[in-house]
Amino acid sequence: MESLLTLFESWPRVLAGLGILVVVAFAAKWIASRLLAGAVRTLAARTRTTWDDRLVGRQVVSRLARTVPALAVYAGIGPALGMTGAQAEAAAATGGAAAFLFWTWMVVRTVAAAYAVLVVARAFSAALDAVNDIYNDTYADAKSAPIKGYLQVASLLGYLAAAITIVSMVAGVSPVVLLSGLGALAAVLMLVFKDTILSLVASVQIMSNDMIRIGDWVEMPQAGADGDVIDVALHTVKIQNWDKTISTIPTHKFISESFRNWRGMADAGGRRVKRSLRIDQGSVRFLTDDEIERLSQRELLRPYMTEKLGEIGEHNEARATASDPGVAPEVRRLTNLGTFRVYVQKYLSAHPNTHQDMTLIVRQLAPGPQGVPIEIYCFSSDTAWASYEAFQADIFDHLIAVLPEFGLRVFQSPTGADFGRAMGETRNEGATRS
Repeated sequence: MESLLTLFESWPRVLAGLGILVVVAFAAKWIASRLLAGAVRTLAARTRTTWDDRLVGRQVVSRLARTVPALAVYAGIGPALGMTGAQAEAAAATGGAAAFLFWTWMVVRTVAAAYAVLVVARAFSAALDAVNDIYNDTYADAKSAPIKGYLQVASLLGYLAAAITIVSMVAGVSPVVLLSGLGALAAVLMLVFKDTILSLVASVQIMSNDMIRIGDWVEMPQAGADGDVIDVALHTVKIQNWDKTISTIPTHKFISESFRNWRGMADAGGRRVKRSLRIDQGSVRFLTDDEIERLSQRELLRPYMTEKLGEIGEHNEARATASDPGVAPEVRRLTNLGTFRVYVQKYLSAHPNTHQDMTLIVRQLAPGPQGVPIEIYCFSSDTAWASYEAFQADIFDHLIAVLPEFGLRVFQSPTGADFGRAMGETRNEGATRS
């Protein structure tokens, strides 16, 4: 014991040993980070494969290199202080400088080991990020089946294992003993990791049912989100709205709440147009002979007018011969609104941007206080937003302009110009009378 005390009291030797340990640790750091990690980066840059570039880009090797000085300190703190494991046990029962050196030995070893475990956990998480990058670069179906959520679960488990290992080292107990004591904390852990559990279950359901993919146009009004999905992670889904803002929505919301995915529209290759043109009921009437002759010259209406006039002529002739003398037969006549509806159908069928393999209907809805709605239900062959809006505008620009040729008027509420015109006519009429 005297020799042991003599060894502990040799402070110059202890300080010299600690100085040598510091130098060794810095040398180990330089060798690991500069030489080994640098050599790996150079080798990755010269290879044709990209997976090693992803590992270097995520700093997996650089993070692993940080464990080398920690391991050097862990292994060298004993020789630096001049004690072995048996000497440390003997020093634990001794007071004074020996006990101080013992606690220094214990704290430094524990901190170095904990730091090494934490660095390995961070390197493991970075490696999983690199795996996600490699998966996205390699597989064409990466957007439809992302694995980022599953990798985040693995990363979380890695950090959890590191935390348990560090706590067990600080407490001086086995990790198995520590895990056995966590059973009583299960309820607390369920509460703490509630969002993670919900997100994990939601991620599995989203991926298995192919509900959302990166690049999908998703609309969730209750969350104020309307745009493209740019990231699907374990806890959140990021949507870039059309105003370029980013909406971050919890993943489990896509299971518990409703949303609209426009992917089906993009995959089908057609975007629906459903809009009504309201016609003034006061302008609906039968066509005159001059109007019938003029409209029969139009390219789109000529086959229809020829066929319809022949059908109506046969029907009226049959009714005239079958009716009693002195009784006016109920004859059929062409209306301007019915002819206009047929014209719209023919116009849409001939339009180059109308999707010909999807539903195309021009129908008359129930009349109301705002006129007779003529609804157009068709699909644009170009699903791009700007082209789709231009297609709609082109259709209704033309239809509104062609209405007067059928003797029809579009319905709209009176404007200031209408009231001004009516008041001017009233004043002119009063001046004429006076």
